[in-house]
Amino acid sequence: MLRKITMMLAVAVLVGVSGTPARAASESVPAEILPQMYWDVTYWNNITLSGDPAYTGVDGMLLHDWGTRAPRDGVNADYFSARWTQAVDLEAGTYSFTVTSDDGIRVYVDDDLIIDQWYDHPPTTFVGETTLSAGRHRLRVEYYERTGLATAILNWGRLPPAQGAWRAVYYADPRLGEGCMPPVTSTDCRAIVRDDPAIDFFWGYGAPMVEMPADRFSVRWSRMVEFAPGTYRFIVNADDGVRLWVDNRLVIDHWIDQAFTSYVATVTISGQTPITMEYYENGGIAAASLKWRRIDGLPDDPGPLPEVIVDETDPGFVRGGSASGWGAAAEGYGGHLTWTRNHAFVTPGYNWARWYPELTPGRYEVFVHIPDRYTTTSQARYWISHQDGYALRRINQSANGGRWISLGTYRFQGSGSDYVSLADVTFESHTTTLIGYDAVKWSRR
Repeated sequence: MLRKITMMLAVAVLVGVSGTPARAASESVPAEILPQMYWDVTYWNNITLSGDPAYTGVDGMLLHDWGTRAPRDGVNADYFSARWTQAVDLEAGTYSFTVTSDDGIRVYVDDDLIIDQWYDHPPTTFVGETTLSAGRHRLRVEYYERTGLATAILNWGRLPPAQGAWRAVYYADPRLGEGCMPPVTSTDCRAIVRDDPAIDFFWGYGAPMVEMPADRFSVRWSRMVEFAPGTYRFIVNADDGVRLWVDNRLVIDHWIDQAFTSYVATVTISGQTPITMEYYENGGIAAASLKWRRIDGLPDDPGPLPEVIVDETDPGFVRGGSASGWGAAAEGYGGHLTWTRNHAFVTPGYNWARWYPELTPGRYEVFVHIPDRYTTTSQARYWISHQDGYALRRINQSANGGRWISLGTYRFQGSGSDYVSLADVTFESHTTTLIGYDAVKWSRR
C-alpha cells in the first residue's frame, strides 16, 4: 500500500462526505446497520485512551469544533481523549484524508497509520493519502485534548487520476514533513503543492521556489501513467536522496546524502500504473530527474543495436548548471546543438552535461560529434564512465569541427552507470572559448 502524508499549516476548505445530524446520545444502534456517515465513538476522561470509558455510543459526522466546551455530558472539557471507528465501502483509487485538530490526532485506514500528529498543537490541518482496492475498509481516528480549544474534524474523498502532470508536494523539511514536530516553528513545516509537467530539475545551489529553502527540502511527485504491456527501464538521477515506486513497488531506494548519481530499475508493467518519486536535498547542489523507456521487443524492434546514439535532444541527455549559461543553435548533428562559454576553474554555477545510453552489456567504441561552430575550445574534457572505472579524454574541438571523434573502446555494463560527461571547466582563460554539446555514439565492438 502506497502512503503519502502532507502537512499544510492553514485552515482548509473541507469538502467530503455529507451526512445528517447525529442521533441522540442514548440511542444504541448495531454497528453493522449504521449508515456510513455514523461513527462508533468512545470517550475517556484522560488523554491516553485508557481505563473505563466516560461515554460509549454513536457520533454523526466527525466535524467537531467544541471550543472550550465539553464534547458531551460526563466528558471533561479538558484532558479527554476519543476514538471513532467505522467501516466504509470504497471504490478503488487514491484517497485523500483531511483532518483539522487541536490537539493530537491519528488516522488509520485498515490499521495502516496514514496521519500521525500525536502532540499538542493549535488548530492545524493535515492531509494523508493512501491507495486502496475496491471494497470495505476500516477507518479509525484517535484524538486527545489537553487544554484550551478543542477541535476534531475529518473529511475524505477520492483523488482523480493525474493525467500528464505530476502532483508535487514540496516540503521545507528534508524528511517529507516527518520532521515537522515540536519544537519546530510553523515556518519550518510549510508545504507547497503544485503541478510539475516533468521531473527534470537541476536547481544547483538555488531553491526550487521562493517559498522553499535552497538546502534541507524534500519533494514527493506522483501521477498515474498509461503503459502498453511491456518491460520498461526507469532512470533516476539525484543529488541527494531518492526513492521510486512503480505500481506501488519500491524499485529504487537510495535515501542517502550523495553526489549526483544515476540509478536504473527494470520493471514489467501494463495499463494504468501509479508512479511516485520521493527526493530530498540536504546541502550543496540539488538535482532530480526521472525518465523511462520501453526496452523489450516491439514488433519493429530490431533487438540489440550495433550502434546507439544519444543526441542532446534525446531523453538520455541531462544537463545542469547556470540556466542563463546555456545557448542553442539550429545546426550540428540532427540539426540542433547546445553550447556554453568556458569556466577557468570549478566554481558554483559551472555548466555540465551527461549522455546516458541504453546499452546491452559489452564492448563499445565511444565517439563524440563535434559541431562546425560554437566549438573554439582546445581543452574539452570528456569523462567516460564504463564497467572498469572512468577515463578522461581531452579533445581539441576547434580543430575537429564537423567530425565524429573517437574517445576509445571500453566495456559497459548496460546500466545507469554508463555515460559520457562534459563540463565547461577547461582551465583556459575565463569565458574566452566556446564548448559544443552535441551527439555521442556507442558502436559495438
